[in-house]
Amino acid sequence: MQTANTRLGIGLMIATTFVFAVQDGLSRHLAGNYNVWMIVMIRYWFFAAFVIAVARGRTGSIRRAAATVQPILQAFRGLLLAGEICIMVLGFVALGLVESHAIFACYPLLVAALSGPVLGEGVGWRRWVAIGVGFVGVLVILQPGITVFAPAAVLPLAAACMFALYGLLTRYVARADTTATSFFWTGVSGAVAMTLVGVWFWEPMTAPDWGWMAALCVTGVTGHWLLIRCYEVAEASAVQPFAYLQLVFASVIGLTVFGEALQTHVAIGAAIVVAAGVFTLIRARRSQPVVG
Repeated sequence: MQTANTRLGIGLMIATTFVFAVQDGLSRHLAGNYNVWMIVMIRYWFFAAFVIAVARGRTGSIRRAAATVQPILQAFRGLLLAGEICIMVLGFVALGLVESHAIFACYPLLVAALSGPVLGEGVGWRRWVAIGVGFVGVLVILQPGITVFAPAAVLPLAAACMFALYGLLTRYVARADTTATSFFWTGVSGAVAMTLVGVWFWEPMTAPDWGWMAALCVTGVTGHWLLIRCYEVAEASAVQPFAYLQLVFASVIGLTVFGEALQTHVAIGAAIVVAAGVFTLIRARRSQPVVG
């Protein structure tokens, strides 16, 4: 991979994280006024349309895009991601963008810890130390046993676990299916599941909020398009550390738009988690194919 492409990939990843942070802010606003199930359902309708268009363009037909030898696993991935999004949006409303993203930032550590049992990959002692340090950072954020700890903190933590498992299963199904096929199943199965649930919770929206809903759908499609382009021009291992900028952008939105407070223990804990996560990503890149 040429340096120019890597730089472009980094720029695209930064743009992706900014767009996704804006999407999170829109989700927080809408879910604060309407039920989460309907908001995510509408968001998934647009996402599924985008996914179908991309998959069809890359494979030539919808049937070819949907062809897989592991449909149950692919469908489960889609359900897992849809559930993770719902839980994370609930976390935005209950806990705020700053603390939710600070806790959710531990998901790369969960990926590293679960890569052994799920994918059969080895994890060296250095990465295990980093994983341990990262979870110390999570404890610093949560402050268990102190009044700051709220039951709502379980929401982004559960979302991080689900997203980590989703990421690992994505790598697992990639052994037999193409990226276009996995992308197709992610959008379509998630849209079907959210429609079956969300249609029962439909409620009228005001005209201005329909505008925000349209913006949410556009940012969702734009973010995924940028992410696809990012991985097309640069290696994932080279750009992945910059994904942590979503924590920064989302925190800025939480602080400036929603008037959230950045508490010292959250900032310190998030810094520990991010540092540990970046280290695990660097070690994973350097150790391929040797165990780090």
